[in-house]
Amino acid sequence: MVQLTRIYTRGGDRGETSLGDGVRVPKHDLRVEAFGTVDEANATIGLVRLHTEGALDQLLALIQNDLFDLGADLCTPEDGRRGAGALRIVASQVARLETEIDAYNGRLAPLSSFILPGGTAAAAYLHLARTVTRRAERLVAELAARDPVNPEAFKYLNRLSDLLFVLSRHANGDGAGDVLWVPGASR
Repeated sequence: MVQLTRIYTRGGDRGETSLGDGVRVPKHDLRVEAFGTVDEANATIGLVRLHTEGALDQLLALIQNDLFDLGADLCTPEDGRRGAGALRIVASQVARLETEIDAYNGRLAPLSSFILPGGTAAAAYLHLARTVTRRAERLVAELAARDPVNPEAFKYLNRLSDLLFVLSRHANGDGAGDVLWVPGASR
C-alpha cells in the first residue's frame, strides 16, 4: 500500500524525476510523457464521471484504477532493476475491455457517418478522454520503438480508446443523440 506523508520532495526542482526503478530521467523523457499522458486521460475520465451514474460510472471507476496500474507499468522499464517484479497490465484487463466493448456496442445502431464530439456532457467528455487516450497510445508506440514496453499495456490503450468511443454513443442515448458529421456542410 502506498502511503504519502510528504507531497513535495524537491527532487524534481532541477527538471528530473525518478522512474519506478529509481533511475533519474529528465521530465521531458518520452517515458515520462507516455505515463503522464495516461494520467491526463485518467483525469479526463474523472470529468466524465461528474456526468455518469450506475453501471457506467462503476465501469469508469474500474478503468481509472486500471490507468494507475498502466502508469505504474510504464513508469518501470522492463529492463530496469525492478522490471521483473513491477506491476504490469495483464491480458485479463484487456479482455475485460473487449467484453465491455461488445456488450455496449451490441445496443447501438450501425453508423452511417462519422461522429462529431458532442451530444450530452458525458458523451463530449468521453470523446475528450478518447482523444487523450489515443495520444497516450501514440506516445507508447513511440516509446516501444525505443525501449521494451509491455505489449498488454499498448493493447489496453488501444481497446480503451475503442471502448470510450462506444461509451460516448451509449451516453448519447445509445446513438440516438449522436452528432453526425455532414461533409462539406459549411461550403
